[in-house]
Amino acid sequence: MATASAQSAWPDRVRLPLVFDPGPLAADLAALERGDWTAHFVQRNYEGDWSVLPLRAQAGAMHPIQMIYSAPGATAFVDTPWRARMPALSAVIDAFACPVLAVRLMRLAAGSVIKEHADFDLDAADGLARIHVPIQTNADVDFRLNGTRVAMAPGEAWYLRLADPHSVANRGRAARIHLVLDLVVNDWLMRQLEG
Repeated sequence: MATASAQSAWPDRVRLPLVFDPGPLAADLAALERGDWTAHFVQRNYEGDWSVLPLRAQAGAMHPIQMIYSAPGATAFVDTPWRARMPALSAVIDAFACPVLAVRLMRLAAGSVIKEHADFDLDAADGLARIHVPIQTNADVDFRLNGTRVAMAPGEAWYLRLADPHSVANRGRAARIHLVLDLVVNDWLMRQLEG
């Protein structure tokens, strides 16, 4: 029996035809305080420091862990106070003409590793796409999807089929920070995926 990923209409990685100026995105990051980040709660999946800051979260979520978790089946999402403080990142979110669910900044500190794992509900063929927009990265970040490297530059937008095995190692000297959007696949997003 074939898996949903094997039957997917799209490759496991697609660079979308959207590009954002990385300068203003980095300026938004510079306004953050060190204590704004919450450690990722699935500690078995990483070594080092992997932390999250929510820009959109499940409606009614009050605890920081609830705010960074994209609960399967959740349908109501609201902006967090952090989004209002980040105009450039907010403009990126607005550029996606599809239903936007959870949106988070995800930071992997220098020397940290996200172990290989799969997020089984993240396949555009099943109606939910996760998009990564790198904001701060370096040449020593090794993001692997299905065993092969995905090189993503600041300001690019990438669909990654994370229902497949993936891992990240930040061997650089600075944190890797991505804007990560969970989106409902509609006709507009399908056109972006098809390039």
